[in-house]
Amino acid sequence: MSQPIKLIVLVATLPGRGAEQIAAFEALAPLVRAEDGCLRYDLHRVADDPDRFALIERWASAEALAAHDAAPHMVAADAANKAFRAGPAEVIRLVDAPVAVDAPVS
Repeated sequence: MSQPIKLIVLVATLPGRGAEQIAAFEALAPLVRAEDGCLRYDLHRVADDPDRFALIERWASAEALAAHDAAPHMVAADAANKAFRAGPAEVIRLVDAPVAVDAPVS
């Protein structure tokens, strides 16, 4: 089995449509969090911008993430999101382990 996967997904909605993103996430999140291998699935609003969000995801493996991407509720969500999103989400895949841990503060 592969290593855990961490993602940051940056999302922008059309102006004034941030509430629709939140509502869509609230409906989708319980389904995603119940998926095998989902370790974290949290949406955060960007400070001072009600139409931008960062989705923080952590998956147990590449296989779990692939199954998530193909899940019927994700396919439906991707299609529905086009109604209020400003464009495609930007997906940033992180190395699972931090580069610096407990670094001294100067």
